[in-house]
Amino acid sequence: MTWGTLALSVGMAVAAGLIGSFAVMRRMALASDAMSHVALPGIGLALALHLNPLLGGLAALAAGTVLVWGLEHRTRVATETVIGVVFSVALALGALLASGEELVDALLGRPGELAPDELALGLLGAGAVVAFVLTQRHRLVITQVSTDLARTSGIAATRLELLFLLAFSLTVALGLRFLGVLLMGSLVIIPAATAKVIARGLDAMLGVAVGAAVASTLAGEALAARLGRPTGPVIICVAAVLFAVALGYRRVR
Repeated sequence: MTWGTLALSVGMAVAAGLIGSFAVMRRMALASDAMSHVALPGIGLALALHLNPLLGGLAALAAGTVLVWGLEHRTRVATETVIGVVFSVALALGALLASGEELVDALLGRPGELAPDELALGLLGAGAVVAFVLTQRHRLVITQVSTDLARTSGIAATRLELLFLLAFSLTVALGLRFLGVLLMGSLVIIPAATAKVIARGLDAMLGVAVGAAVASTLAGEALAARLGRPTGPVIICVAAVLFAVALGYRRVR
């Protein structure tokens, strides 16, 4: 693994820990996992057109995010329900557009050598997600508590909701190479769930979630290389072990 790949995987993990904390607080755990699958048709279409599959996945995630946000606010249907419908359609389209080894790589990820532009865009994207969460964390909390309170506080709750969903989609896109569409949602959720078990306070939760995500990613990559196994599943297994340890720590504390 090159230093560039290592840097991007760490940046992806930091973004996942931060954005996942708010996804867990908003009770979007299952919806968040489903949302990551929206990238599949974009990846399949990009492969069919001989384009970068990660760009296709990012485009599909962005389009899916705007669609989910628009349907939620126009129909007043719950976010989880809209995401579930979009996820089902996206999964079906992705299975039609990609096949064989390409489909396996899209589902589980395949780390490899990064092009300089891909590395630069990835690090820029991770930085954007981190900056968004750290600067908007208090507004996100207020909006979660009450949209009416947010409006009286001068917060554009509807726009903030869209920005959060776009940041989530960007985080998923950052991890497509490493974990694929099936597992990236798990890295967003499991470290944040670990933090929720043992942390007290918002800043503590964000810190623990980031630490758990980074530790899972680095340890998972090292173990996968040593065992000759796919990187994504090993990373998620390490994250699950950390979650189990956190549960045990909470019981004896």
